[in-house]
Amino acid sequence: MSFAGVYPLYIQKAERKGRTKEEVDEIICWLTGYSTVSLQQLIDNKIDFEHFFKQAPNLNPNVSKIKGVICGYRIEDIEDPLVQKVRYLDKLIDELAKGKSMEKILRK
Repeated sequence: MSFAGVYPLYIQKAERKGRTKEEVDEIICWLTGYSTVSLQQLIDNKIDFEHFFKQAPNLNPNVSKIKGVICGYRIEDIEDPLVQKVRYLDKLIDELAKGKSMEKILRK
């Protein structure tokens, strides 16, 4: 699955709830360690999720604090590492759309 294909959907979901593209980018960069410039390059290159996470500079050490259910699955119980990382990102975007503060979303 293409990250570049899903990224606009993350933006749309956030904007429908009065949040911004910049907040989505901040979440993605926090989770993966990418800069906003490198994130845009990956989107332009239409990278898939596998390579997106495999090439991530630094998965945030606080990912273990991301818990809960997304798409009917408890995140902390997902065994496939790639699927779990994708679900981490989905959960963070959901929290943004639900109006949580960036401080809480970024587990500060």
